Amino acid sequence: MKNFLFLLIVFLLNQQNSFALFSQDREIKIYKNIRCLACQGQSLNDSNSDFANDLKKVIKEKLNNNETDQEIYTYLTARYGDWILFDPPVKKSTLLLWFFPVFILVIGIFILYKRTVFEKSKLS
Repeated sequence: MKNFLFLLIVFLLNQQNSFALFSQDREIKIYKNIRCLACQGQSLNDSNSDFANDLKKVIKEKLNNNETDQEIYTYLTARYGDWILFDPPVKKSTLLLWFFPVFILVIGIFILYKRTVFEKSKLS
């Protein structure tokens, strides 16, 4: 009986540890997707500015209130705009952001193709 109680306690403590690790992983994942507005090129995870520390506290509080990641992102984008996210959603206002690199790549390939065809016709 003592062994059973001991194993039960160890099991419960282990479960609590794994929950804490899951919670911490989730917290860090959110920090990495949020841009620090004071440090502009850094995520909250990389920044130690006052703004980043304050925002980390807000996010921890929301996680402790069992809010979903999406609810946290919605709250932050409502206050600071889509720019605060490193991975902004695809919508009308962010279409240029999402498709401009593809557009530039297609134009670059087209220019290289034309240049190659022009060089071949010059050699003939």
